[in-house]
Amino acid sequence: MPTKITVLFYSTYGTNHGVALEAVRAAEAAGAEVRLRRCRETAPADVVNGQDAWREQVEKMQDIPEATLDDMEWADGYFISVPTRFGVPASQFRAFVDTLGPLWQSGALANKAVTATTSAQNTHGGQETTIQSVYVTAMHWGAVIVAPGYANPIKFEDGGNPYGYSCKPGPLDETGRKSVTFQAQRLVEYAEKLTR
Repeated sequence: MPTKITVLFYSTYGTNHGVALEAVRAAEAAGAEVRLRRCRETAPADVVNGQDAWREQVEKMQDIPEATLDDMEWADGYFISVPTRFGVPASQFRAFVDTLGPLWQSGALANKAVTATTSAQNTHGGQETTIQSVYVTAMHWGAVIVAPGYANPIKFEDGGNPYGYSCKPGPLDETGRKSVTFQAQRLVEYAEKLTR
């Protein structure tokens, strides 16, 4: 059976959506069965609709299912891509995490591989603390963190965040694609080891 990966993301303007799509491609290329899922938008509709770029991004993602508890229980590993908001993950991601109590209490999130990526307006705008915050949550689940570290030379080219790929807003460049590919394939490799 192929390793099962849920690529979970939230995206306001498209950056983390792009990262998630690249993670799906890379994980599938590594032989995984993948579910792409988005966190539900929790911002008021008038706020979203008040910004053309935000509204347009929500419209672009309508065909992507919102994440459910089943998507988390089903997976052997999680690739999480969320934007930084004041040094921590966006509240839309946190709102989804807050629904996972029943899975956490039953141990259904334990012993699963997890890796994370993020974006922020500024290089030092909390990217590392955002990923670390995702990992702190994963530790509460009993999940196994699969950080990229410096296990591939691409990490010396992509900005050097050892916790996970991080970037400024915008489309992925070639270095970003290579970094996300490495991180997603590393996740599949370790998720597979954990399920043996």
